[in-house]
Amino acid sequence: MRFPPRTTRIGALVALMSALLIGGTAVAPANAAATSVGSICYSDLPSQAYDTLDLIASGGPFPYSQDGTVFQNRERVLPSQSTGYYHEYTVITPGSSTRGARRIVTGEEYQEDYYTADHYATFDLIDFGC
Repeated sequence: MRFPPRTTRIGALVALMSALLIGGTAVAPANAAATSVGSICYSDLPSQAYDTLDLIASGGPFPYSQDGTVFQNRERVLPSQSTGYYHEYTVITPGSSTRGARRIVTGEEYQEDYYTADHYATFDLIDFGC
């Protein structure tokens, strides 16, 4: 199984611990404040999500013009960040005549990836380590 190059929660924890041990300034990871965000194992994603993650890693081309646009986080389910931090990508829904409800939302510089199957009502942080 091929895993896209992404930082996991473990990677964020290692960076935080390193900053504390070295004496630098530590900043809590962006997902620390997201109490309403769950998690999902990479292996539990629908197969179309793997296709979307592969397209993100390779820079496209994407099937919809909205892919790669700024996600505004209007629902405020994800941790609050500055405008432009999040970007959204369509996860194709078989049998749907529209974009459907499934998306991958990435954090700045692809440091975190979230999956939603219900058009932004809930999000799960993708865990690439399980």
